[in-house]
Amino acid sequence: MTKKVIFSLLLAGVVSIAPAQKKKGIGKKNQYKKQNRDRISEIVQDKEKQVEEYFLKYLKKSPDDLESMYGLTLSYTKQGKIQDAVKYIQLSLEKGLDFSRYIAGPRNMLTALYQTKEYKAAYAAYTKPVIHGPLVGSTGSDFTSVWMRTDKEREVILQVSDKQDFSSIITESKGTSSQADDYTLVIKVNGLKASKQYFYRLLVDGKVQETRGEQKVKTFPGKGEKVKFSIVFGGGAGYTPQFERMWDTLRSHNPTAMLLLGDNIYIDTPEIQETQKYCYYRRQSRPEYNAYVAQTPIYAVYDDHDFGDNDCYGTPSKDFPSWKRPVLKTFQDNWANPAYGGGQENPGAWFSFNIGDVDFFLMDCRYYRDEQLEEKPGKTMLGEYQKAWLKDQIKNSKAKFKVLCSTVPMAYETKPGKAGFDTWDGYKDERNEIFNFLAEENIEGLFIASADRHRSDAWLVERPKGYALHEFMSSRLTNIHTHAVQKNSLFGYSDKCSFGKLNFDLTKKDPTVTYEIFNIDNEKIHDLTLKLSQLKGK
Repeated sequence: MTKKVIFSLLLAGVVSIAPAQKKKGIGKKNQYKKQNRDRISEIVQDKEKQVEEYFLKYLKKSPDDLESMYGLTLSYTKQGKIQDAVKYIQLSLEKGLDFSRYIAGPRNMLTALYQTKEYKAAYAAYTKPVIHGPLVGSTGSDFTSVWMRTDKEREVILQVSDKQDFSSIITESKGTSSQADDYTLVIKVNGLKASKQYFYRLLVDGKVQETRGEQKVKTFPGKGEKVKFSIVFGGGAGYTPQFERMWDTLRSHNPTAMLLLGDNIYIDTPEIQETQKYCYYRRQSRPEYNAYVAQTPIYAVYDDHDFGDNDCYGTPSKDFPSWKRPVLKTFQDNWANPAYGGGQENPGAWFSFNIGDVDFFLMDCRYYRDEQLEEKPGKTMLGEYQKAWLKDQIKNSKAKFKVLCSTVPMAYETKPGKAGFDTWDGYKDERNEIFNFLAEENIEGLFIASADRHRSDAWLVERPKGYALHEFMSSRLTNIHTHAVQKNSLFGYSDKCSFGKLNFDLTKKDPTVTYEIFNIDNEKIHDLTLKLSQLKGK
């Protein structure tokens, strides 16, 4: 029976079933990533009638817009217009929206709808136990982990095989989703072999789950392996339907891993949990995204638009503003990183990981930062605990290449004018402290990867002591808005959406890393190769 037929019968009663800071983004309608997101905030703020009028008007000019239909469903539910809500569920499903969106919610915004016989019948007809994911997360030479969201609290088994037909099972592990974690779970499997292709599947109640994307993962090379591999990185991934094909472009490169360096979904409403969750659910429902993350280990940190709002700062306090810990918890619920800062005692999003003889250090540049324009001794972006962790990690790294990953640029004047103080331009003393530490400890093989600016470019950072640091930047994965290429960069690109790619070649006597820029149409724009021997001395 088709979705349309089932909903028509439901409506006719024929079918039944047995029992923060200032929110600067709200009101801006010029970018798709913002307009529907901001309407969700307005429903929470008891402006549901205003939202209804907005979406009805929007649908007159864009009658196939799925997010408007979804938003109307939430608006009508809040108003108690349940039959109108059911009508737009029907229409959105006919147009291609997956029913899992209504299961995910935000659930507290659909409570009244969940009690109706129409919804219960649709749930019985369409629901699948795994509604978001799978997403491959933290991986190593002998393990991998997989994130997912379920329709309700469920036990899930993750099975891994080296054969696509699963004629033999190498290992399996299980986990249970919980309401406290927004019905998500991460399952880790150990005992795998390095640099080997594996296939995985999910089982609920003994049944293999149908999920989007080819479910496979290649483990990382081990320490000392002479291998070639590539990773991709970027930021600025606001939800833009016509640019969601970027995830297909990224998948075509078959990267070993991806770094999402902030502004990954654009929330800008730190005090409204419903809006934060909506933004994650919206992206997690995209088939292009699902196909990509089902086979690519993803490592993510937030920046201003995912943590607070534009150019936000958290303050050095662990618990002020009060929205910081809840925002971090929502972030944790939607990724599968190897760690999140220093745990409950020292919360944050920073972590490190390695791929063979390459170490990556991802910084949290928002949770503990002082106000950008404030002048005071000891002004910090990282906070003392994270900075000590970073220095210790880098000092003790034995990797050939070390990649320092920042969500905002470290090179000077990447962002013109006073607004540039949101980058490390506003924290020069701390930046110099880190750079002097690298020189004093004779840290070799280090370069920087960063995001924030809506373009892809390369920079050279000269230091009084130590070799010049190269910085590779990319942050316009799916955004509409662009930033102009700056004259002091080595090269740059902002014509179309783009991403950065790092190709490591550890097979050479003098290992290399090559930075490449590709646009959304898979056109190679620029490249630059560094030899390990260049990243030492002086």
